[in-house]
This record gives sequence, C-alpha cells and structure tokens, in this order.
Amino acid sequence: MLEEFHDIRFPPDISLGARGGPERKTQIVVRANGRETRNQQWADSRRRYNAAKGVRSVNDLYTVIDFFEERRGRMHAFRWKDWADFKSCPPGNDITAQDQVLGVGDGVQKEFQLVKTYGATFQPYTRKILLPADTAPVVVAVGGAPAAGFVLDETSGLITFASAPPVGEQVTAGFEFDVPARFDTDMLELTLNAHVQGSVTNIPVVEVLL
Repeated sequence: MLEEFHDIRFPPDISLGARGGPERKTQIVVRANGRETRNQQWADSRRRYNAAKGVRSVNDLYTVIDFFEERRGRMHAFRWKDWADFKSCPPGNDITAQDQVLGVGDGVQKEFQLVKTYGATFQPYTRKILLPADTAPVVVAVGGAPAAGFVLDETSGLITFASAPPVGEQVTAGFEFDVPARFDTDMLELTLNAHVQGSVTNIPVVEVLL
C-alpha cells in the first residue's frame, strides 16, 4: 500500500449524496467510410465522484474541511464508500460466501485475491478488491462449505489459507468493500448560506489505482 494512503473512510453519510461512477478511456477513430475503430486504452475502469450534494449543513461543511485539511488536499488517498457498488452482490442484497469466485484450488496455492466480476455473457470484467470494509465480515467458502482457516489482509484484499484448498474446489467469498480514492482538487470553494447551512460548489473525488 502506498505511503500516501491514510486508512480512514470519507464520512459515509456525506458520500451517500455523491454523484459519480465508473469511467473508462476509449479511443475512437472514424475512418473515411464512416466505420469506427475503437481502442480501449485503460485495462481497468476508474471511478469519479462529486460529494458536494452530500453536504447538507454547516457541520457537514466543517467535517469536509477537517477531512480535506488532514489529507492535505490531493496528497493523501483514503477510503471511499460507493453506495451504488460496495458489496460483492447488489447493494440491496445480503452478502453470502458464494457471491464471487476467487479461484479454484490446486492443492498448493494458499493465497487468493478478493475480486468482483461484472457481467457473465460476453466479456466479463474482473475488478481487484483491495480494501475490504470493516462494516461487514468477509465470508469465505471452499467447495461450497464455509471456510474459517484463513487470514485477511485488510489493505490488500489478499486471503491466505492455513492449508491450500483441495484440487478442483472452488474458492468463493462475500464481502463489503471501499474504494481507494483521493480528492481531485487542492481547493474547496465554500459557501455559508446561514449559521446552520453551508454548501460546497465542487468536491471532486477520484479512484486511485494501486
């Protein structure tokens, strides 16, 4: 984990009002005959958010200032809860140990990375999960049976079993997770509307690819 990362979560009651989501970078070249050539320049998506809508009071305003100053603006990354996508399953469902496939045992491998896969038919995208959240336990199964003999690294998402899962046994997991992110500005534009009301024009936050 980078030294510039602070293992602390942006206030989740403020991020609840944020706007944003995944971003990709695709180069599109339109040829003379009107047909397109498309080239995906990023292997992984990168999420962007704006937390300004989550500020509802002057105390929220101060909370953001306090958090921003300690992070030194864009300098230090932090944990961010994406309320639209923070579980190994849809956000309205309960997590289960069968939510995500991490790999298949070969009798030797003991380490498995937490991942989340999007799509299933054409070209599924597998996202590495680096920051499992402490808001729910990580549940793991081997061959469909609950697993207990493992250690979880909470700042890399790496699961290490005491004994390697047997050959052919699928390793699955369920979890909540945070996004490694940072502010994408070194200046906050603040407005104090009244003694109990405040607002921020823009609080851009961007995912950090570690």
